This record gives sequence, structure tokens and C-alpha cells, in this order.
Amino acid sequence: MTYDSIIAGAGFAGAVTARVLAEAGRRVLVLEQRPHVGGNAFDCLDESGILIHQYGPHIFHTNDKTVFDFLSRFTVWRTYEHEVVANLPAENGRMELPVPFNLASLRLAFGPERSAQLQEKLISAYGAGTKVTILQLREATDPALSDLAQYVYDHIFVRYTMKQWGQTPEEIDPAVTARVPVFLSEDCRYFQDTYQGMPLHGYTALFENMLRHDNVDLRLNTDAREHLRFENGTILLDGAEFTGDVIYSGPADELFGCCFGRLPYRTLDFKFETFPADVVQSHGTVNYTMDEDYTRITEFKHLTGQVRPGVTTTVKEYSRAYTGADGEIPYYAIANADTAALYAKYAEKAAQFPRLHLLGRLAEYRYYNMDAIVAGALALSRKLIGESAC
Repeated sequence: MTYDSIIAGAGFAGAVTARVLAEAGRRVLVLEQRPHVGGNAFDCLDESGILIHQYGPHIFHTNDKTVFDFLSRFTVWRTYEHEVVANLPAENGRMELPVPFNLASLRLAFGPERSAQLQEKLISAYGAGTKVTILQLREATDPALSDLAQYVYDHIFVRYTMKQWGQTPEEIDPAVTARVPVFLSEDCRYFQDTYQGMPLHGYTALFENMLRHDNVDLRLNTDAREHLRFENGTILLDGAEFTGDVIYSGPADELFGCCFGRLPYRTLDFKFETFPADVVQSHGTVNYTMDEDYTRITEFKHLTGQVRPGVTTTVKEYSRAYTGADGEIPYYAIANADTAALYAKYAEKAAQFPRLHLLGRLAEYRYYNMDAIVAGALALSRKLIGESAC
């Protein structure tokens, strides 16, 4: 079969692009290394019949109506607004504070009398309903507010970040620390986006619907790098020149054999546990910001709304350095001047092939929320359609 476009990866970047190109009349070949569609958003039933997210929790949220409307063609949404708490050691055991830190967190952390004093100071200085950063609080002339900034930094941010990124406090970018917010409201939602929810029948069903098109040929268990070669400005598919577009959503360094060196990432190890109970957590996600080796525990029934009495499944997440070993998955790019310079070499090499397009978290070596990946895929695919029509 002759194809107009080849797409490496069947996650959000690849699947959205494939669908738009297919609807424009392009014949699209999607090559997916894994045995399933959906990328890291893949979900499935575990042995207990609980719908789990195999690669960690994914909660959809966006302010982009175009993105929401596009995805809504392929799923019905379950209304869900995510809430997260930080589980901390306390004098009488443990306590849970809403995250991001807000006025409800303030009362739980400091008690009714002290929190009322702090709340009055905060609202007087910054206004009700605002988001105040740690930097702003630290610069306050009132020592009570700068002390509050230190409390949020110590109890919510610094140890969690150390575990997530494998850094010491001295290595953590001060600019990141400065942006840590305190919400002067009672809104305990983790996201404040206009559109929030979960695919009613799961993410996998959403992707299967999206990729179900006569112009899309999907091949699972197929590593695109074993079929594509890039030589002297020419793209080869199984040894023959390919003149169409190639959209690649995998790691940019691995596409070119790590010829300039490996780009660093953080990876995750997951520990799934099933319990003979309806639920075992107060919230869908509980962050462990001060102790424990893991960063957070997610209980899926909170997210999915699945009704299955007497059984529930959770997952613990452990963050560590990505080595490129078999079975490891790169999750988070490590952004600094050195990695930006290294990635620029791969981007420059990719630019030698005008029909090669790097798209997504790994290919662009940057963090994307799901909606931003969808928006980027829509923009690229529509650009390609426009170029084709000219």
C-alpha cells in the first residue's frame, strides 16, 4: 500500500494527527512500538476488574474549546474535577492538606485562631480569590506572611520536588520555587480549567475511536526506527525513498541513535496494589510531600467513577533517573541550559529532513499537558493539509 504520511506513535500526538490527515484524504500509516494504542494515557482492566491507568493517572482538563470539541467526537465525558491532598506527619498522626495550598489548607495546618489571623492578612494584602506565589509572600514586609511562605515551601514543595527530580534544594531552580502558589480561596480543585473530565469508557476507547478510519493503517508492536532511515536529506521506508510526511513522537535522541549523547529524563516505577475495600483513600491522588520514598498514590475508582463494590486498586509512583534500559519509559524531560543545547543538536539534525516533523513531549523534549499536545497535533496536521493543497 502507498502512504501519504507515516506517524510514529499512537498517543495523543500521533492519533490526533492521523485522524485529521485521514479525514483530509491522506492515507496514513501509524507505527506503534507498544502492543496498544493511547501512549501513556492507555487504560485497561486489571485482574480485579478495576479500570487502571497503566502509566500513571491522566486527568483531562483544558480551557481550549477547540481541543475539547475535537476529542468530544470520540468520547462521552464523565464529569470529574480532580482534588489532591498532601499527606503529612502531624503531632497526632498524620494530616491531609489540599494541594495547591489554599484557605482550607491554612485552617488545617494552623488551626482556627491562627489561620483566621493569617487569612485576614493575606486577603487584606492580596485580595480574595487571588493566587499568590511564594516569592510574593517571601517579599512581604509582614514576617507572618514570609513565615507562611517558608511553611508551604518546606511542607508542600521542596521534599516532593527532591523526590520527583532527584535534586537537592540547592539544585532546584529558584524560578520554579518562586512560582509555587497559595490560593486565597476555598476552591480545592487541582485544576481550574473550564473543561474537566474523564472519558466515560476510558482513554483506550477514545483512541480506538479516533484511529478507526478507512485511511488509517495501524500497526502495533512495530518500532518505527526499525523501518525508517534518514540519509543525506532523504527518508527511507524499508530501504525505499519515502517522499511523504513523517510525524515522529518518540525520543528525538533515540531516533538518531543518540549520536550526540543521550538526553536525560526522569522515569517512573509503579507499584499497583489491590485491596478488599470499596475505597482506601479520601481523594483520587494523595501526595507524600515530606516522607516516604514514593511521591504519590492514586486510587483509580475516584477518577473513573467505576462501581465495583469490595475491591479497589491503587498505584504508588517512584521517580528515578532514566537510563535507556529495556523496559524503561522516559516520562519527564530535564530542562536546563545543557539539555537545551543538546536537544538543539538533534532538532538541527531533524531539520535536514524537511518532511520530518517532531511532535510531542519526547520528540520536542518539553513538558506538555494532554490538551497542549492535542492542540499542537491539530495545528501541525492542519498546516500539512494546507501545504498539500497549495
